[in-house]
Amino acid sequence: MSTHLESSTKRGRSVLYIVSMVLLVVFTVIGVLMFKSARDTQQALEKADQLIASINEAGGTAPSREQIARVLGEDGGAVCANPNEALSRAILFSQLANGASGPGSRPVITDSRLFQGELRIIQIYCPEELDEFQKFVDELQTYRSGGA
Repeated sequence: MSTHLESSTKRGRSVLYIVSMVLLVVFTVIGVLMFKSARDTQQALEKADQLIASINEAGGTAPSREQIARVLGEDGGAVCANPNEALSRAILFSQLANGASGPGSRPVITDSRLFQGELRIIQIYCPEELDEFQKFVDELQTYRSGGA
């Protein structure tokens, strides 16, 4: 049996070690990010389950668990980004219109049940915003159907 003499240079070994360490760091970072993503997904699914239970309790029909988790994530997404800011309220008001475009667009008095979904989302995903948004909804002139 014969052994080969070491034929690699010191520089070649250094490059090999450096590349190996860089790959190790990259794979570690990817692993940590994937772990965080899986944990976030689990938290998003748990909150989606809470929202579905809340909607079903109120007699509504909820979308699928995966749809809710995808749209709202673990932090409520766009609903909780800034629900009590002027721009968010202006967007909400623009959606409470008669459906016409241009000069024919008019605000409408809408059913009070329209806000229940958003209130439930805020209650579950960003409860610190709930009191101010509830006060805003209570001050709106709405049609209270069914004695609500």
